[in-house]
Amino acid sequence: MPARLTVLAGPTAVGKGTVSADIRARYPQVWLSVSATTRPARPGEVHGVHYLFVSPDEFDRMVAEGEMLEWAVVHGRHRYGTPRGPVEEHLAAGVPTLLEIDLQGARQVREAVTSRGLAAQFVFLAPPSFDELVRRLVGRGTEDAEERERRLRTARTELAAEPEFDVTIVNGDVTHATDELARVMGVTSPAPQVTG
Repeated sequence: MPARLTVLAGPTAVGKGTVSADIRARYPQVWLSVSATTRPARPGEVHGVHYLFVSPDEFDRMVAEGEMLEWAVVHGRHRYGTPRGPVEEHLAAGVPTLLEIDLQGARQVREAVTSRGLAAQFVFLAPPSFDELVRRLVGRGTEDAEERERRLRTARTELAAEPEFDVTIVNGDVTHATDELARVMGVTSPAPQVTG
């Protein structure tokens, strides 16, 4: 029986990437889709692990050839999208599959899975408060003041979309949020932690 797709979305700087990395590290039975993006890599990001960093021309080709499950322009600047093939392959193989995407992408995936009769659940990752979201975005130090303000405007819109989702998880603590997401996905046993 094919696995059910889980879509994780939420506002900018809520910690979607951090929770996804924790899922990858502690719940290796979950396959995390790697999104394609036209934005440049941030320090420490690895092509093929964090994102598929592609040129605008390559992104255009992928869209034109129907290779994207969803795609969107995010924060009015760069494009992000989910390559369709790997997602469908993992679901068909019965592997619990997680998409970590933005609100626009989640809406497109909802339309795509509904039209194809696929089962999916949509999880909203929320901050403990808006002030905490601002603190995280500023503390990241990866955006200049203009980009931070653009992202905060987007975040207000994204927060208002919470009722569209099946489940909300508050990311006050990464380990707790990750364990809750795994529970929602039906994955109950994390990998043993290696100490030493």
